[in-house]
Amino acid sequence: MISIYKTTNEKYTTLKQIDELEPGCWINIIDPSEEELLLISKKTKVPLDFLKAPLDDEETSRIDIEENNILVIVDIPFTEMDDNSLTYDTYPLAIIHSEKEIITVCLKNSKVLTDFVDNKIKSFFTFKKSRFILQILSRIATYYLLYLRQIDKKSLLVEKKLHKSMKNRELIQLLSLEKSLVYFSTSLKSNEITLEKMLKLEILQKYEDDKDLLEDVIIENKQAIEMANIYSNILSGTMDAFASVISNNLNIVMKLLASVTIVMAIPNMISGLFGMNLSGIPLSAHQNGFLIVLVSIIALCIIVTVFLSKKDMF
Repeated sequence: MISIYKTTNEKYTTLKQIDELEPGCWINIIDPSEEELLLISKKTKVPLDFLKAPLDDEETSRIDIEENNILVIVDIPFTEMDDNSLTYDTYPLAIIHSEKEIITVCLKNSKVLTDFVDNKIKSFFTFKKSRFILQILSRIATYYLLYLRQIDKKSLLVEKKLHKSMKNRELIQLLSLEKSLVYFSTSLKSNEITLEKMLKLEILQKYEDDKDLLEDVIIENKQAIEMANIYSNILSGTMDAFASVISNNLNIVMKLLASVTIVMAIPNMISGLFGMNLSGIPLSAHQNGFLIVLVSIIALCIIVTVFLSKKDMF
């Protein structure tokens, strides 16, 4: 899918969707076909390899320059629904600074870009291409920090459930969150190298404000890396601890069931002995024999229950 946008006001952000390519426009490409890529490559003179690069979900973050085209690939965070559970992942996003346009290519539609489409970003102009790239990078760092806080909150909720749980579902949820943190940490470190390289690009050194914005993005990215590492270490330790908690909870239940089995075995054993079809059974000829045996069984069960309770078996 190809969408073309352009800001029509140089003082206030007024984004408008247009039908044809114009100088200073933004071309947003989501999960494109081969024909769409060929068309854009032909009209913008951007190498086809630049447009295809982010369509490989294993593509690493990097910068590539060819003639008047600058390719910046960064990993951006995504949220997805998997088995009625929210999971986190990353996908590559290509930002191409061409001679006349700015082009973004991604496999999936991202909130990072839809925020620009929905005019949620102030002072955003498609013709200020260098500033636009930095604003996208800033938005990416913001979403990383947001999702990392969400992961931390979700892990705390799961931990509360684990205190009384004997099932593996909560541990699997924590494992999924830990896996998301690994993806985030790897992508953020890769993005950090790319951002450091961008400091050396002359096109981003023209304006002091642009350089300051890039430095702010680098700081936020480092903060996100630190948060991801901290949360990952906490989750790893939590999973080890709660694996033991679940095992201990199961042992407590098994201990309780064993105690109940012992107590219930007493009536069965005595009734089995007095139910034998033999002569000479004690109290068999006694008028209140059944009542005596019943009271004895109850008393014995109470004594065993009290004894087991003192041994902390209940």
